[in-house]
Amino acid sequence: MQRRLKDYLLISLKGMAMGAADAVPGVSGGTIAFISGIYEELIATISGVNLSLFKTLKSEGVSAFWKQLNGNFLLALLTGIVISFVSFMRLAKYLLEHHPVLIWSFFFGLIIASILFIGKQITKWSVVTIVAVIIGAVTAFYLTSLPSLASNSSSYFLLIAGAIAICAMILPGISGSFILVILGAYKTLSDAFHDFDIKKIALFGTGAVIGLLSFSHVLKWLFKNYHNTTLAILTGFILGSLNKVWPWKKTVSVMVEETGKVVPFNTVTDFGTLSFYQKTTNDFETYKTVLEQSVYPLNYSEINNYLAQPQTTLAIGLMIAGFLTIFILEKVGNKAK
Repeated sequence: MQRRLKDYLLISLKGMAMGAADAVPGVSGGTIAFISGIYEELIATISGVNLSLFKTLKSEGVSAFWKQLNGNFLLALLTGIVISFVSFMRLAKYLLEHHPVLIWSFFFGLIIASILFIGKQITKWSVVTIVAVIIGAVTAFYLTSLPSLASNSSSYFLLIAGAIAICAMILPGISGSFILVILGAYKTLSDAFHDFDIKKIALFGTGAVIGLLSFSHVLKWLFKNYHNTTLAILTGFILGSLNKVWPWKKTVSVMVEETGKVVPFNTVTDFGTLSFYQKTTNDFETYKTVLEQSVYPLNYSEINNYLAQPQTTLAIGLMIAGFLTIFILEKVGNKAK
């Protein structure tokens, strides 16, 4: 497919949307890739990284290597992801700390619309596809409800954690950072980056590369042989992830950042939500959320001693804005075609 400059600019914009999503813990950049219509090409491109690619480099030169790699697509996409991730990270951090209900409301609306959008791409519905949606939804809901394992400081455990987390990152609806928390590897990895521990970072990176290259081949094969069923499972994944992005939460347990120890939240404060406690104490670093439960807006105010407002009207408005954003992306994508 011959692409023009404006096509690559559009891919970079889609990459920026993926980067913005990845900057929000609990939201998957894979979901945005799926919504914007580049998911299958991304998986095919990643799975194309193999020995034959390097044989092409040796025998035919850089130009043939770059074409076989689909290098222009990757460069445009990664440029957008990096620019957005770096620039949006600070904004996302501020919004999550000071306006968590509102930012989660926007993403909740966005994900609801994405379920409809992806569901439309299933060309033939059957008992198998319906069961696949249910399996995907139950699996994602179960994963988002899991408590964290104890923090694991083993260096070689990071190799396994990297492989598992990267698989989650390229699945729509599943957040890689959330999987790291569940595995008990989040603290070890964050410490490794803070201390610039080359060995641990390299082990995690190696695991991530192995996991990415292996899992992309599996996904490519599934799309080729079971396209509708694969779409149905991924639609279910996104449906099940709604539990994670529901705006009103009760915090059940938290991780102490300094020690990596997981403790019940009610032993920390009588407030029911970590984000409200952090905003009240202006301490956003000591504790990290491990396990949450979704609650109704009225209950959200009650569990926080009626000091936190559920902001229901504004939240619904942002859900609608998130919902409409998907249809704007779809129209832009259709015009590009």
